[in-house]
Amino acid sequence: MLALKQALSLVSTKKTGTVTSWSPSDEGSNLIAWYKNKVGISLNGSEVLGWLDSSDSGLHTMEQGDPDERPVYNAATGSLTFDSSVSSHLQTAIQMSFSGEFTVAFKMNATGTNNTIIGDNTSSNEYFKITSATNLRVKTDAQLGNLTVVDNTLTDVYVVVTRDASNLVRFTVDGALQASSATVTGTSDIDAIGIRAVDNNSFDGEIFEVQIYNTQNGTLTSNINTYLANI
Repeated sequence: MLALKQALSLVSTKKTGTVTSWSPSDEGSNLIAWYKNKVGISLNGSEVLGWLDSSDSGLHTMEQGDPDERPVYNAATGSLTFDSSVSSHLQTAIQMSFSGEFTVAFKMNATGTNNTIIGDNTSSNEYFKITSATNLRVKTDAQLGNLTVVDNTLTDVYVVVTRDASNLVRFTVDGALQASSATVTGTSDIDAIGIRAVDNNSFDGEIFEVQIYNTQNGTLTSNINTYLANI
């Protein structure tokens, strides 16, 4: 399913005019994977065959070889539309694992609940999932944390989730730090966008960008929020 057959076109349009000079690539090896808006999208018509990992390592390109499970690309916005009724998703052959700190950031427009934004389609109990319009669940090694949104909903937003060295998970929504937090221990595994193991709780809606880091700090979170606000 993951074997990428033939890319009939490659989108590589970069957005300009943002108000910040910072780029995720400035974080060097701490940037583990970067699925960049409007960049590195391999297409068959409007169907997405793959999304290039724009990090320096480039190890974690997400692909979908099954025509029935491909997201659909919108060239105007750079969004990938996922449809849970057909379990559309992307997956990388090389799993990402985080036993300590991490930062996971994404810009999305979710149209459903019980939807996995990022997860692992090989190992069970590994995901970042919307369980309601105001709740984001983070699960690692069967340890879970529920993060509650105040004064917003998990629909058309950008989100930054962090875990520090003491396993405290916090998050921002549209740049606003939420009061809710959770202690989530264990190793976080990621190998898919839009689904979790096995082919379960797939995403409904649009995903515009995903960034994944093996570190966290306040400056990084601030930079990511400013960057995502300009997509």
